[in-house]
Amino acid sequence: MANNSSCKRNKPPSCGSLVTILSLDGGGIRGTISGVILACLEKHLQEIDGEDVRLADYFDVVAGTSTGGLITAMLTVPDANGRPHFAAKDIVPFYLEHCPKIFPQPEHSKCRGLAALLPKLPKLLSGPKYDGKYLRKLLSNLLVETKLHQTITNVVIPTFDMKKLQPTIFSSYQTLVDPSLNVKLSDICIGTSAAPTFFPPHYFSNEDSQGKTSEFHLVDGGVTASNPTLVAMTAVTKQIVKNNPDMGKLKPLGYDKFLVISIGTGSTKKVEKYSAKKAAKWGIISWLYDDGSTPILDITMESSRDMIHFHSSVLFKALQSEDKYLRIDDDTLDGEASSMDLATKSNLENLVKIGEKLLKNRVMQMNIDTGVYEPIPENVTNEEELKRFAKILSEERKLRKMKDDTMTKDPSN
Repeated sequence: MANNSSCKRNKPPSCGSLVTILSLDGGGIRGTISGVILACLEKHLQEIDGEDVRLADYFDVVAGTSTGGLITAMLTVPDANGRPHFAAKDIVPFYLEHCPKIFPQPEHSKCRGLAALLPKLPKLLSGPKYDGKYLRKLLSNLLVETKLHQTITNVVIPTFDMKKLQPTIFSSYQTLVDPSLNVKLSDICIGTSAAPTFFPPHYFSNEDSQGKTSEFHLVDGGVTASNPTLVAMTAVTKQIVKNNPDMGKLKPLGYDKFLVISIGTGSTKKVEKYSAKKAAKWGIISWLYDDGSTPILDITMESSRDMIHFHSSVLFKALQSEDKYLRIDDDTLDGEASSMDLATKSNLENLVKIGEKLLKNRVMQMNIDTGVYEPIPENVTNEEELKRFAKILSEERKLRKMKDDTMTKDPSN
């Protein structure tokens, strides 16, 4: 397990009994909700193992898309002592402080419909909604020169290269075979957050350890996978398929050995947001802007998010391993709370309350026949389930430490 910055290189997933994955959805300012959930999980881990432990100590892989990619970096970037620079409890204050500057709101932001669209129309037609300068400066100062291979534990962050018209997945595992991907975390986070119409695409070049220069033309990772759960599982599986001797007896597609916590940022499924009759009259502008939302992005990213959750649900159910897969999400968001960029003080504070309420809600699972979220038969809240997962993660960490101690005493084992 990742107890220091080099452990992930020496102790791959199979050194314990489980492969542990934390997956974080995209969703702009709604990452505030994820921050509340993650702080709760880390609190329960600290209650078991002490206040110095961090989430990165328990997960083989932390995967994040867009805003989830930023949180991934926060949880795994090392400080001067090789420990995570941020605790999970730091995420919400970070979002409350910086989101209003990343997504500056005009004075007329309270206007709705046509009144809100008219002042923004020239901007929508001539460039992205936000210039991204504050975000780029913030990430550069936050992550400095840290590169992908230097994270506390393995990370997987999806992006999409618009020049190649294909996904670019920045994976700690992949840097071992493709040095061109070992780029600065700040560039990865800017790229995975560059949502079309919201921020400009991110271009940068990188010279790898072999002197080869590669170019990247990146847009939001949500184009590839709004929910990066399967991307993370695939990254681990690729290592197994390569017959890596360090992966022990773990077999390809041995998904019954995976433990996955997947955190969503909310959606509006319970609210009929768009209709075919209404959209039939839309032109280009309406697909890009409708009452404060961006329909084309909402539809694309919600589809990606749901398909991955559906596939994951079927997979874990088929393996009778549903107790090792936890998806926490809220499909009842409405109005301002559903926005990805309405970074007003009141809306951000409301997102915190939504996250806190979500912890008290009953655990939901996807009905694999209808695709609808339904409560599980047991009357268990999300916080209670996080507490149960915390115990499993703690036991796994102790098991790995015991094996490490045994190997230290007797290397022949």
